[in-house]
Amino acid sequence: MNEDFLMALHTLEKEKGINKDTLFEAIEAALISAYRRNFSSAHNVRVQIDREVGTINVFACLNVVEHVSNPQQEISLEEAKKINPLSEPGDLLEQEVTPRNFGRIAAQTAKQVVIQRIREAERELIYEEYIDREDDIVTGVIHRFEQKNAIINLGRAEAILPMSEQIQGETYRQGDRIKAYITEVRKTTKGPQIFVSRTHPGLIKRLFELEVPEIYNGIVEIKSVAREPGNRSKVAVYSRNRDVDPVGACVGPKGSRVQAIVNELNGEKIDIIEWNDDPEIFLASTLSPAKTIKVKVNTGEKSALAIVPDYQLSLAIGKEGQNVRLAARLSGWKIDIVSESSYLEKMAAKKEAVAEQNLETMVEDRKEQLEVLNEQPQEDIQAVAEEELQAVTGETEKEEKEDGPGINVAPLVDEQEEVQGLFFDTEDEEMTPGELIIMDDLQLKPDEEKKKREKGKKKGKKGKVNLIEDEEDDDYFEKRRNKRIKR
Repeated sequence: MNEDFLMALHTLEKEKGINKDTLFEAIEAALISAYRRNFSSAHNVRVQIDREVGTINVFACLNVVEHVSNPQQEISLEEAKKINPLSEPGDLLEQEVTPRNFGRIAAQTAKQVVIQRIREAERELIYEEYIDREDDIVTGVIHRFEQKNAIINLGRAEAILPMSEQIQGETYRQGDRIKAYITEVRKTTKGPQIFVSRTHPGLIKRLFELEVPEIYNGIVEIKSVAREPGNRSKVAVYSRNRDVDPVGACVGPKGSRVQAIVNELNGEKIDIIEWNDDPEIFLASTLSPAKTIKVKVNTGEKSALAIVPDYQLSLAIGKEGQNVRLAARLSGWKIDIVSESSYLEKMAAKKEAVAEQNLETMVEDRKEQLEVLNEQPQEDIQAVAEEELQAVTGETEKEEKEDGPGINVAPLVDEQEEVQGLFFDTEDEEMTPGELIIMDDLQLKPDEEKKKREKGKKKGKKGKVNLIEDEEDDDYFEKRRNKRIKR
């Protein structure tokens, strides 16, 4: 080898980025293969290339033994001492065996091997460079098309933009410069394969990092991104500095920053929303540009009900449900939207159902009370009635004493009438305990009230009694009712 060869290696190192030592190792391995093939040697050989001068030396590695059995791999102790006087049995001795015409043979034989090793080293460098750039953005030029896949030239490598990762409606032409998002880097026998995407939500995030310095510096953080490629995207941003408005920083002066991203995505609309830890506030913001009246959340199931004005319902849902679908992806919550009028109707119907249920419950409780009374003997019922009447009479006498003279209260009823007045008048038929009037509903009065009750009996239908109501005695009979319940 001469100085021109060393200069060529130096040039390869600069242009391809391959280390010169890697090239020397590849050439040495190729020369070993060429020596064995051309000289039919079975020796263990080592090729050494001087990095400064470029000279090539071939050394055979021989084991030092006292008695030689394989001359191609062993050397006697006497011969070894001639080369190195310090040799001992078991040592490994290197003996130079460089052929005279080895330079020409080596150049012809090692050419393909050297080229192959250079390619492998270059591929390894490309793989190591782009494997660390996964989930990053790259800029390239569309070079050609293969089976509807666009091949993008990245400089030292080529990237594949599959048909499934292309934005629907976008037209790509050869020579167009585009930005794409690296989704995967594969290592194959033909070299690294780089797959890029134009539809990935990460592309939006990386574009904002390029256009917005606050995001790149970490002052403003992108919390989440929801995207329908080519149509609309929603971005939730949060500011770590209270003095920095996250939405304003992303929009830029006169909308210049966000407009640059929209132009790169060929007119895709972008909604920028401020992140909030309160689910109600954040979910209401995700439905923008629609306005909400109230958001009811269920944190256990991560679901929410958004109530919007009637004229905002279609705007909140969006075209084919696009707006609410993006809001659900952005927040990670299940969102249902209902108009204000529909919500009020549902609430009114729910209240009516609850009222009916409460009424049914009261009726059932009343029936149970009547069933309990039916199971009691008639004698016990009459005893309870007499006790109640005596208590009422005692209260009346007490009130008469408290009221003082001048107040004349007639006796309530005769003893016989006192019991019979508690039963239904059913045309001389024998009365049963089930037909007893509940004492809470019967309000006993002086003589005038007794006449009214008898008059009500005559006017009432069979099995019914018209009860007399007096608002002044409500408190009194409420006390009597509580006593009966305790008893």
